[in-house]
Amino acid sequence: ADDIHQIRRRIEAMEVRPTISVLMPVYNTPAEYLRRAIDSVRAQLYESWQLCIADDGSTNRMTIATLRAYAEKDSRILVTFRATNGHISAASNSALALVSGEYVALMDHDDEMPRHALYVVADAIVKHPQADIIYSDEDKIDSYGKRHDPYFKCDWNRGLFYSENLISHLGVYRTRLVGTVGGYREGYEGSQDYDLALRWLEQSSPDRIVHLAFVLY
Repeated sequence: ADDIHQIRRRIEAMEVRPTISVLMPVYNTPAEYLRRAIDSVRAQLYESWQLCIADDGSTNRMTIATLRAYAEKDSRILVTFRATNGHISAASNSALALVSGEYVALMDHDDEMPRHALYVVADAIVKHPQADIIYSDEDKIDSYGKRHDPYFKCDWNRGLFYSENLISHLGVYRTRLVGTVGGYREGYEGSQDYDLALRWLEQSSPDRIVHLAFVLY
């Protein structure tokens, strides 16, 4: 409770509050996990966000109904329904078309963020206005709510990144640069975030990469 109180005070004191657009492609997600993912965004202590969802032609009626219900409930949640299934790269580009925030945070449709995640990101943006990309540590959570397999990352290491997607989640990109590199490329499904980051590196430099030593995803 004390942490939450202090975070709220710090947010109120922010002279600049960048809007963070959370990008979420969705396809036939079980309603239980979809609700938990969306609720984790709505529960953020930092409220200057928008959730940009692209449904990739889901056939699951509960998935569609859940998305419509949340869009009606919160004006910060924007949903576009694709007429056909184009897979995750095409769906991510459809979600990108909804973005108006200065930064884009990538999130899968069945994952969760802790309440302080976007605050920590926003605080880093304010402290490092030159940042083009911000990434955090992450872990996993099972169906019983038990957390396991933490990934405590190092600060930026190009050699390690060429071996694996060090950025992964929570990865937050400057929106302008995502557009500069052309968004997602179809044909790279399964590695679409890695491909995006590799192309993004050509447009930025190490001094514009910020690692947050917090498990935010």
